[in-house]
Amino acid sequence: MKIASEGSIFILPLCVVTILTVLYAWTTNTTLAPAYALVLLLVFFLVFFRDPIRMCPDDGNIIIAPADGKVIKIEEVDDPDVGSAVLVSIFLNVFNVHVNRMPIHGRFSKVEYHHGKFLAAFDHKASNENERTEVLIISKIGNIKLKQVAGLVARRILCYAIPQETMKMGERLGFIRFGSRTDLILPKHVTLAVELGQNVKGNRTIIGTYS
Repeated sequence: MKIASEGSIFILPLCVVTILTVLYAWTTNTTLAPAYALVLLLVFFLVFFRDPIRMCPDDGNIIIAPADGKVIKIEEVDDPDVGSAVLVSIFLNVFNVHVNRMPIHGRFSKVEYHHGKFLAAFDHKASNENERTEVLIISKIGNIKLKQVAGLVARRILCYAIPQETMKMGERLGFIRFGSRTDLILPKHVTLAVELGQNVKGNRTIIGTYS
């Protein structure tokens, strides 16, 4: 299992501290309880920062899930950049893979960071009120917007989109640490392939199709 590079600043120091704690306990004949706690924390970080290698479906005109998680909202919206559109919100809990991926081949038109609140990511107000990064993608089916939304715990959004550069479907777009939400705003003519409450896999589940 591959570990995301974004976790190295947590995992490497914790490994060192854990080893030193174990050595200290052995040499001083004291309790290993602190070491056990550190090992459990290390296991959590290793699970959280896992980055499985996944191949995109090869099914033609598709849009793939940009993140792992549960679809908690599907709603028609009027977006200033996309126009008449449909919003698909994916909630990521702390046990989901937190890598964000490119849902379709396209060029980045705008990348905007917004300061905001830290409401729980499953709260629908979080989409527009929380700290977030909004990425506008110009694709062959029109404009698509992706939002990386910080949650109650997640307060560190990493986005690798650069305006005017292109990215292929399935490539790593970013990472959100410790629980979050990913919103995808699609043109209304896209035919959705997911439903409310469905669990999706980034780079694997087909969100929608187009002609």
